[in-house]
Amino acid sequence: MRLWLDTEFNGFHGPLISMALVDEAGREWYEVLGCEDPEPWVAANVIPVLKKRQTTKERMQKSLVRWLGKHDQVHIIADWPADFVHFCGFLLTRPGYRLVAPPLSMELVEFLKPESAIPHNALEDAKALREAHLAAKVGMPASARKRSGLQ
Repeated sequence: MRLWLDTEFNGFHGPLISMALVDEAGREWYEVLGCEDPEPWVAANVIPVLKKRQTTKERMQKSLVRWLGKHDQVHIIADWPADFVHFCGFLLTRPGYRLVAPPLSMELVEFLKPESAIPHNALEDAKALREAHLAAKVGMPASARKRSGLQ
């Protein structure tokens, strides 16, 4: 199952604020951790559009593992490397332990210029990335779609 990923975080290499995944069928997972001391740009552009009450890291991890567990394997697609950094870091629970997740692979796609309904909202951005990625693959030759796993 392909999943499109987006995250929001507090500045360059800053802590995770929110994360969203959208699968091929359009099913969504979205959680918000919040941000105690947002950088000015984040305070003006991310915090106002979170649109969900914040939760704890532990609850968010439990929610994520339940949602991922609905899939036998996942192929996660993102357009920014930091999204993978935050996702993978979130799988770690403490030294030597991690969340149990289905087998997964990742794909970093070129900038597709997705048009998000609410820019800087991780859920809306993940949905826009999914739509832009699927639309970009429509004109792709069948052999290229097969190589990229998009059949």
